[in-house]
Amino acid sequence: MHNAHIPYGQYWSTPFARWQGALSHLHSLRFAAWTARRELERRRLQQAPIDFGVLGMSVPQQGCFYGLPWAMGLIGHEGVAGPTVAQACATSARSVAMAADEVMLGRAQCALVLTADRVSNGPQLYYPNPQGPGGNGQHESWVLDNFRADPFAQVAMIETAENVARKLGIGTAQQNEVTLLRYAQYQDALADDRAFQRRYMTLPFDVPDAGFRKTVATMEGDQGIHATTREGLERLKPALEGGTVTHGGQTHPADGNAAIFVCSPSAARSLSMRPEVTIKILASGQARTDKAYMPYAPIPASHAALQLAGLEMRQVTHVKTHNPFVVNDIAFAREMGFPVEKMNQFGCSLVWGHPQGPTGLRSLIELIEQMVLQGGGIGLFSGCAAGDSAMTLIIKVDDTRA
Repeated sequence: MHNAHIPYGQYWSTPFARWQGALSHLHSLRFAAWTARRELERRRLQQAPIDFGVLGMSVPQQGCFYGLPWAMGLIGHEGVAGPTVAQACATSARSVAMAADEVMLGRAQCALVLTADRVSNGPQLYYPNPQGPGGNGQHESWVLDNFRADPFAQVAMIETAENVARKLGIGTAQQNEVTLLRYAQYQDALADDRAFQRRYMTLPFDVPDAGFRKTVATMEGDQGIHATTREGLERLKPALEGGTVTHGGQTHPADGNAAIFVCSPSAARSLSMRPEVTIKILASGQARTDKAYMPYAPIPASHAALQLAGLEMRQVTHVKTHNPFVVNDIAFAREMGFPVEKMNQFGCSLVWGHPQGPTGLRSLIELIEQMVLQGGGIGLFSGCAAGDSAMTLIIKVDDTRA
């Protein structure tokens, strides 16, 4: 994938809002397109040479059958087509990998990846069954029913975290310590009036009404993050009887969107806000671990990506993870030999929430910005996903002025 580059600065994310919060009234696809149009105008990129697109979303919205073509039409690029991807929490990584593949194979020069999800007010689906009693079908609450149970593994997601904690001997006290570290790292992103987040996020953020005609609220930043202290964590009991994982060591469902350009080297240089910064996508990797051990899956996925990139873990300088449970990070650090305190600087989804589709893309964007601030290197993003699977992306950042 060395011919697939990310132009520096040409990516963005909205703040994330805890579900049923400030963004819960917005159609996620239309909201992502509305945000993209504003960001392209702000960057004077309305005429960007976009020739491919990927829409990543995991929670259906009305009309999303038309997917990426609808979104690109709303943005103002009516001639652009492309797929819509749903791979649970790996949606972002898969969307970026698909865009990179398209560029690497010469089928596109400038791809825009849009990721969007609204976990709030999830769809209520009815599946007709003419042979059911009285012709009655089945009902599914898209979000809540799939949180509760994996239909193959027959467990709730929190049970997968408990299985990994038990396998590796990870207790509540260790989880609390890393949780406190993650919240402290997020505070670094809020320093100097959210200077780090302002590198990729437009703040304050104007929240539109459902018709995208007027502003109905303003978000200063992420919404719904609870103050977290050692004493508060120690008072929490495990969510499952006899378990170790408390609500303090889990992420929360959220709403939001994010986007990124993936381009050929020449297109990336022409779009970059800092052409001296080169961001290469080196490889992606996927894996599926043992049934009901979801938080362990990023480990084999990362080994797969490293092998494809021709690298070893000791060469990786920066790591960002999607961590629905803090158990994820403890397991990754232990098994991959990367210090847990060096992972997820400036924040992570454990703290700022999990809107599913956009979660990984915001993490990748933050990884890029951290690496640019710290002089470049080899960066790894990894995150688990439903079905005991995971995806990993590996990037290289060079700064000729560093």
